[in-house]
Amino acid sequence: MAESYRKINYSLRPAKNIERKMLSEALRRLSYFELVENYRYIGFGSTYFTDFTLFHKSLGIKNMISIERDVYYKTRFEFNRPFNCIQIIFGESNDILPSLQWNVKTILWLDYDTQLNYTMLVDISFFCASAVPGSVIIVTVNAHTYDAQESVKRRLQKLVEQVGEEKVPADVSGRNLKGWEKAKIYRRIITNEIYQTLTQRNGGLEGGSKIKYKQLFNFHYADDAKMLTVGGLLHEENQLDIVDKCAFENLSFVSSDDTYYKIEIPKLTYRELRYLDAHLPYDRNLRELLIPEEDVKKYAQVYRYFPTFAEAEI
Repeated sequence: MAESYRKINYSLRPAKNIERKMLSEALRRLSYFELVENYRYIGFGSTYFTDFTLFHKSLGIKNMISIERDVYYKTRFEFNRPFNCIQIIFGESNDILPSLQWNVKTILWLDYDTQLNYTMLVDISFFCASAVPGSVIIVTVNAHTYDAQESVKRRLQKLVEQVGEEKVPADVSGRNLKGWEKAKIYRRIITNEIYQTLTQRNGGLEGGSKIKYKQLFNFHYADDAKMLTVGGLLHEENQLDIVDKCAFENLSFVSSDDTYYKIEIPKLTYRELRYLDAHLPYDRNLRELLIPEEDVKKYAQVYRYFPTFAEAEI
């Protein structure tokens, strides 16, 4: 929720654009728990409200809350609110989330743009302790290694400073905090926080009503900085039949473990895109093109979600 919206137009980031559409397709399957339009969506809309627009139009969600910390630009946020059903609440997520009622199934997207820190873990823990079964938590963090020359010792020291020593797995060293390995460590820390919170929550509950976490998302992508998105479903033990009906595993991008799905954007011309679309789902004829096979495969994985940007007079 930092002021990165003043530097980046989030609606024009292709990998992020694809991620949103993938999330939307997966969230549509929650209808076995509850009509998706009856869910509440909480996120960080920024001035673009891109995810709010998508989830309102594609999923029909009307109960929407955008948490905004930049009170100085309050008038600008309110001016850019695309739909009347979006409630904007100004303040820190650590303060806003505990002030809300938690008696409705909720999709929470903690779409941070900075490195993982302790206050983020507080948000994650609160949601997992409070959300009703059938709710979904999604967490995005910046996993970029800013200083490649930083010593191994200093990288580990910074992680400890950010999340707290007790949150860092014992087997993690500074060597694990470079490149995409850093995203893997962040995922472990986030997942550990979810499981630890649920263990505490389940302490006084009977067997069938204990809350379980089913990971659905483990995305790696980089429009610029390396980003991690991880998250999944909270459900009761006795709701496994409902989880099975959702058939999340039928979606190619869903991941239930540490296997990440990397969203990669091939560099293709509009003419090449149109040609590939006409031959997809993937067939052997594509090998005859003068397009690198690697780029063809990347596009074949995401073509249904691929954004098309064009200049237009409005």
